[in-house]
Amino acid sequence: MKAMLRNTLFTTLGILLVIQLNGQDTPADYLSADFHKERREKVREMMSPNSVLVFFANPERNRANDVDYIYHQDPDFYYLTGYREPNAVLLVFSDSQQNTAGETYNDLIYVQERDAKAEQWDGKRLGVEGTKEKLGFTMAFNGDEFSTTMVDFPSFDTVSFFDFENDYRDKRGAADLYDLIKTFKEKANYPADYDAKKQELYSMITSTPIENSANVAQILGRYLNNYANLEEDELLKGFVSAADEAVRKEIREKVLIVQKTNNLDSSMISEIMNTLRETKTEEELVLLKKAIEISAVGQIEVMKAMHPNMSETEIQGVHEYVYRKYGAAHEGYPAIVGGGNNGCILHYIENNKPEVGNDLVLMDLGAEYHGYTADVTRTIPADGSFSKEQKVIYDIVYDAQEAGIAVSVVGASFQSPGNAASEVVAKGLLKLGIIKERSQAKTYFPHGTSHYLGLDVHDKGTYGPFKPNTVITVEPGIYIPEGSDCDKKWWGIAVRIEDDILITENGPVNLSAIAPRTTKAIEAMMKQNSPLDDFVLPNLD
Repeated sequence: MKAMLRNTLFTTLGILLVIQLNGQDTPADYLSADFHKERREKVREMMSPNSVLVFFANPERNRANDVDYIYHQDPDFYYLTGYREPNAVLLVFSDSQQNTAGETYNDLIYVQERDAKAEQWDGKRLGVEGTKEKLGFTMAFNGDEFSTTMVDFPSFDTVSFFDFENDYRDKRGAADLYDLIKTFKEKANYPADYDAKKQELYSMITSTPIENSANVAQILGRYLNNYANLEEDELLKGFVSAADEAVRKEIREKVLIVQKTNNLDSSMISEIMNTLRETKTEEELVLLKKAIEISAVGQIEVMKAMHPNMSETEIQGVHEYVYRKYGAAHEGYPAIVGGGNNGCILHYIENNKPEVGNDLVLMDLGAEYHGYTADVTRTIPADGSFSKEQKVIYDIVYDAQEAGIAVSVVGASFQSPGNAASEVVAKGLLKLGIIKERSQAKTYFPHGTSHYLGLDVHDKGTYGPFKPNTVITVEPGIYIPEGSDCDKKWWGIAVRIEDDILITENGPVNLSAIAPRTTKAIEAMMKQNSPLDDFVLPNLD
């Protein structure tokens, strides 16, 4: 009787929970199911015949003890599915498949099973029916069904997947990510010594015409210098050191034989996703532009609120408050807020200086809106006015950025913005006597100027000539740490200006331009009143 009562109560709880959770309000401007389906079709068009791509959801990351970090989906998985939960696997087939019931399909997704008790603690799951209804899949299954899948991986010419980083845990219960990967490895005959990088280089050897093999040998040589495990591979070493084309051709035949021992591959999936994600659809640009505009507004509000007594932590908090106010649930990457000499640390994330004083404050932050992240940097004087030395350095960086943005046009090389910006920085530092030779400019401007932007802050792409509807950053900087080999008056000055640039047929468009960039515009904005001026908290002992 007690058991029956418990079961009845649990069933009632489950029904009530489903009703309650189904009624939850959520944003209505996520990417559409049609977008994800169309992206899968684009993937299919680029696949080789008789192949399958296998995508796994991101692992859950432990923060400490029994607390995990807020879950973030793998961007490729999200791009192709819209699914934002862990413990899932997607299969995309180049050709239509047929199951034992005679149904045809070209992709399969396995997801977390609905569980009323788990959902009471951790929130609603889509489950199979939700995945079909909300995300538009026709073939969706519970994760535990992957162990009995009828997919015959060895029958495909190519099974392509991103190799595993071994950063996932075996959690309680069946069908977690650990189990899904274990099942895949068993069914796909995954070798214990599989090396994705080695397979990628083998593919480079066999897919390149033999007349271009000398160029491939040079590329392989660089990889062998950077990856210790590859130095031991006799085929790769032999190809690199081969005296002529005939020897390389002989090694190429041996590589082909090795490749036939299994059908596993990690290069095709990378090439496809790099190509697709490099350029953005109109639907993507709506979300990316919103993330960028939110981030730019954050910079504006901090300019208004800034004063010398603010801490780096407080400055970060104002930015992130603006993000939340606009509905951006996350930051795209750890915030960088560096006052004075801290700004000379390129990826400074401690953000714990108690007071920024009269220093420059370098603020590199980006809101993430529905998966798409901005990346906007402004450098401003904490007291509202640039000193003579600060202004001189700032103006060099500004001119360098202007030069970089100007050459961010369709057909230009990916290196064009960096080359243009570096030229301006070198000339400026030489003129000031901070450096004596042009080559020394790298001491104070040690990074590139651009990366792709999208679902990742350093988004995927081919790094080929610029294409329309590509979004990049242009972010030159000058950093002069204390103790540098120059006049002390320059020490502790760090300036970076970063904007998000849309490449179009009509030239570059600065999507973050609403955040002031010139010294004059910044100083004028900092004179404006802030709504936070009257926000005073009580002192705490």
